[in-house]
This record gives sequence, C-alpha cells and structure tokens, in this order.
Amino acid sequence: MKGFPIVSSPHKHWLRDSVGGIIGNVMEWYDFAVFGFLAPIISAQFFPEENRLTGLVMTYGIFATGYLMRPLGGIFFGWIGDRYGRKTTLVLSILMMALPTIAIGLLPTYDQIGVYAAILLVLLRMIQGLSVGGELIGSVSFMVEIAPPDRKGLFGSLTLGGAIGGLLLGSAVVMGLRMLLGEAAMEAWGWRIPFFSGILILLIGFWLREGMDESPAFLAISDDPDPAPVRDALLYRKKRILHLVAVIALATVTSYVLFVWLPTYLREMIPHPIPDALRINTLSMLVLLFAIPLGGMLSDRWGHRRMMMLASGLFLLSVWPLFRLLQGGNPAVAQAVQIAFALMAGLLQGPLPALMAEMFPVRIRTTSMGIGYNLSVAILGGTAPAVATWLVETTGSPMAPALYIAFFAVVTIVALWRYKEGRFED
Repeated sequence: MKGFPIVSSPHKHWLRDSVGGIIGNVMEWYDFAVFGFLAPIISAQFFPEENRLTGLVMTYGIFATGYLMRPLGGIFFGWIGDRYGRKTTLVLSILMMALPTIAIGLLPTYDQIGVYAAILLVLLRMIQGLSVGGELIGSVSFMVEIAPPDRKGLFGSLTLGGAIGGLLLGSAVVMGLRMLLGEAAMEAWGWRIPFFSGILILLIGFWLREGMDESPAFLAISDDPDPAPVRDALLYRKKRILHLVAVIALATVTSYVLFVWLPTYLREMIPHPIPDALRINTLSMLVLLFAIPLGGMLSDRWGHRRMMMLASGLFLLSVWPLFRLLQGGNPAVAQAVQIAFALMAGLLQGPLPALMAEMFPVRIRTTSMGIGYNLSVAILGGTAPAVATWLVETTGSPMAPALYIAFFAVVTIVALWRYKEGRFED
C-alpha cells in the first residue's frame, strides 16, 4: 500500500497556487453564510417595516436567487475555463463575488431610496450566483490538474474544505459582532461590517490568483482549445453529465439535509426537541472541515470510486439507526450522531472533486463539470430541506428523512458501480 510522503508537485508554485485556488471558495461561502445569518436584519433594511413577515420571505427569496443562477454560472465559467484557461476563470469569479459583496455593504436602504434598494440587492445576488456556479468547478479543475498524480484526491478535497471553512467563518463573524456590538448597533449599521470584510479577501485572493501559473493540463491543449465546449459537452458527453448528477446525488442531498436543515429538525420536528441544535451543528461542521481532506487522502491510497462507495454504503446502513437515536432528544447523543454524519460525509465528499475531474477530458472538463454539478445542486440540493420537511409532515413520521437519504445512497452506489474510474484523468 502507498504511504503519504511529503507532497512534491511538478507544478512549480503548487503551495501558493493551491491557496489561490481555495480562497475563492472561502470567500463565496463566507458571503452566503453572512447573508443567511443576517436575513432578518436585511429584511428590515430593504423592505417596509409594517410588512416584516413578507419582507423576511422576500429576503430569503433573494437569497435563493443566487442558487437559481448557479447553472448559468456553471455554463458561463465552464466555457471560459475550457476556452481561455482555469486561471482566467478563477480571477474573474473572485471579482464577481467580492465586488457585489462589498457593494451590498454600501447599499442605501428602503428608507433612503425605496423599492430600488431591493432591486439593487437582487441584481447583486444574481451576479454572485453566477460566480458561485463557476468558482467551485474552476477551482476543482485547477487543483486536480496541478496536483501530483498520487495526490489528486487530497488537492481536490481542499476546494470543498474551503467552502466549509467559509461557512464557519461567516457564522463566527456574525456571532462575534452580535456579542461585541449588541442587537441595536447591528441593526443600525453593524450588519454592513461583514460585507466590508470582503475587501480583505478580495485583495488577498486577487493578488494570489493574478500571480498563479496556469495548470499544466490546460497548457498542453492551450494552442488548440475546444472552440465550442458547451456544444461539445452537451452533444458528446450528455450521458456522462447525467451520470455525474447521479454520482454526486448523495453528497448533494446529505450536505443540505444534514448540515443546513437538521438544526431545524432537531429544534422542531423530533418528539423531544433540542434547543441547542445550532451549537451541535457548528461542532459537526468543524469535524467535517477536517474529515473532507482525510477522505481525499484516503482516496489517493485506495481509489476515489472505492472510497465513495464505502462512504455511500455506510450511509445506507447507518442512516436509519442514527436517525432513531436522534428521537430521544439527548443533546450528547445528537452531537455524537452529527459527528458520525460528518465523518461519513467527509469520506464521501473528499474524493468527489478528483473523481468529477477525471470523468471528463481536459478540453471540456470545466464545462461538463459545471453543467452536471450545478444541475445536481439546483435540483437536489436547493430542494432538499423543503422535501425533507414535506416528508415529515406528509407521513407524520420524523424518521421519513432517513429513507430519503437511503434512497439517494442507493442511487449513488449504482452510479459508482457503473463508472469506470480514471478514463480521462490524463
């Protein structure tokens, strides 16, 4: 069996460029976390106070707008990445996320310019949504392509780890400001500070990415790139793109059910509710932050497909008994269950970026991944919390979401079983 020697990459500036490849995911998911946590305050700033509930609904609708734009972002940035290079994609995507983030902090409120404040907010979120749709697939292509042949799982996993890090950073910043400033100051002006902090990430991220070297894989075909990567991806790889949707189905659903929706489930839907569910979820995400690179490292040793099949099998066998344990309402037991979920999710997600990249040839890699990945997130990820809630309400059983996860575990296992690993890696 292979060990884990010190990383030695043929890419000259692999350490600097790896940080540059990851930092965009930190920035983008930091912003999404900040917007979500500050939604009630943003609602009061951009919609009439006498209509607070409607304003909150509209604010969450604006939040969802970013997700709706992701498929278009995947196509747009995928085309740029395959036509003009991974570096170009990464530089443009961080600008398209950071500049609107800073602009949100500068926006006049409803009291100042009326309905135009909300319109400007929608436009800025649409730009950010396009960026998110391209950032991850651009960084996945870049990180896997600069990695040593025996470290593609580890390098690729860092992209998803960066996203988890951004969510945790956004949560920490908002909670810290609430404690430091108090609610009155947060509602008056403090809510703008987290958006202004995007200036620092913009400066660091743009500096790192502007100085990056292009990936060796793209350089090898840069003299003759695919003139129409979107057309060729849809024409010649449409079955493989749909195959990718099935491969990542479980990872998508579990990300949103277990780490976005589950705190609400623990507080409101189990027989003995757990008030401190957010703390439990935060600790589990810290475990996930380290479990994802572990999954990537192990997949370099035992195979990306094999590791994902193992993790999917663990989900299939354990999700029902673990959900059964949650019904007792014991916080310590719930924490242990969430940590178990985080470890399995890390083993599942860690190998995923490398496996996604190797599913497609270099010439249409970012386009194909962009379409497949964002299609999965738009169809399965964005709807997962609503579906899980509907299942509990319709069946009257708080155990129903376990069957929902088990179903997609079967889908992913079958898709992985039918996948021939490594066909397009080089």
